[in-house]
Parts: sequence; structure tokens; C-alpha cells
Amino acid sequence: MIRVLLADDQVLVRAGFRALLDAQPGIEVVGEAADGEQAARRVRELRPDVVLMDIRMPLLDGLAATRLITEDPALDEVKVVILTTFELDEYVFEAIRSGASGFLVKDTEPEELLRAVRAVVAGDALLSPGVTRRLIAEFAARSKEPAPAAALAELTEREREVMALVGLGLSNEEIARRLVVSPLTAKTHVSRTMVKLGARDRAQLVVLAYESGLVRPGWLGPAM
Repeated sequence: MIRVLLADDQVLVRAGFRALLDAQPGIEVVGEAADGEQAARRVRELRPDVVLMDIRMPLLDGLAATRLITEDPALDEVKVVILTTFELDEYVFEAIRSGASGFLVKDTEPEELLRAVRAVVAGDALLSPGVTRRLIAEFAARSKEPAPAAALAELTEREREVMALVGLGLSNEEIARRLVVSPLTAKTHVSRTMVKLGARDRAQLVVLAYESGLVRPGWLGPAM
């Protein structure tokens, strides 16, 4: 059973997400929060698998709440998915850097929301949709010139290649096709790269790919 916590200051939004998620086999909404402070507190109490976190909330916004959750070693298994009204919200990239496993716009189709919840629990960040890649490229382009990361020296040539493809938003299956290997082999390379770099999940691996200069803005092609 996938346990979900909803954090949004709008009652109707929470009610809509709850109705959708509770109707699905294998998914259960275990709690709700109307502000960031309550969200962080309820996560510590309930230990959900996934938090659907709005950005703009009173008392403590979703970005600060995400940091509280992702920086707590006791909550390492909790995945945060940021909800936003705008595709290019200036806070979303910072939220991913802070440990969020991805983001969704609030007008996402119900099927995509369900796939997203299951994907983050399986360890896949929400980085495949073209909108996410455009977001990362947009804010990476505004950041300072990347400096080579010493940690990349620990990676094999194939792991660096795989990391670059993850940075372009490719899934394990797409990486496998690109490198002519099995999806299991691609997944193994991704996992080893994350371990070597201390990345929480694929989302942070993408950020590291940009910040290290392994991938540069403008390299993104059409959505796969």
C-alpha cells in the first residue's frame, strides 16, 4: 500500500486529490495538511511514502517544508512531489535541489498523477516529461558557470555517460535503447552513480549533472 500525505492550503484541492487517490487500489491517503508547518509535523507523525506538496502555503511555504523533510535522516524514505500552478515556477528548481523528487502542475491529468505517485515510490523521479526538462534547462541557464565536480572523478566513463543521459531527462528504458544495453543494466549504472555521488534520487542526479557541467542548458532535444 502506497501511503500519501496531501499538503495544500485549499480544501477543495485536497478533497479532489483524496477522492482520486483513495479510489485507486494500492494507494491510501493517510493525512492532510493546510500549511507547511503542519505538513512537516504530519510527515514526522505518519511517515507517508509520498507527500504531494503545494508551494504557496501559509506559515511555512512548501519549499521550506520540503527542506525540513528531506534534511531529516529519519525521513529518508519519504518522497516529496511539488505541486505548482505554473509550469515555470521559480521555486520548483530550488525545491528539486532541496531534495524533492519532482513536480507536477495542478492541472495534470488524473492518470499522470497516479503514475507519478507510483513512479517516485519506485525510485524514479518525475523528470521525463518535456515540461520538467524545460524547467531544469531554464533555471540551469540562469545559474552561475558550473564548476567541475571532484566527485565525478570517481565515476567510470559509462557512469558519466549514463548520468548525462539522466540529466537529459531520459528514463532507464530510453537510456537502455540509447546505449544498446538492457534496462536492468541501465538501472544498475544509474543506481551506482547515485550511490557514488550521494544523490538522494534521480532528481538530484539531474541537478548534479547540470551543476557539474556534465550537461549544459541547450543540449535538450525534443521530449522522448
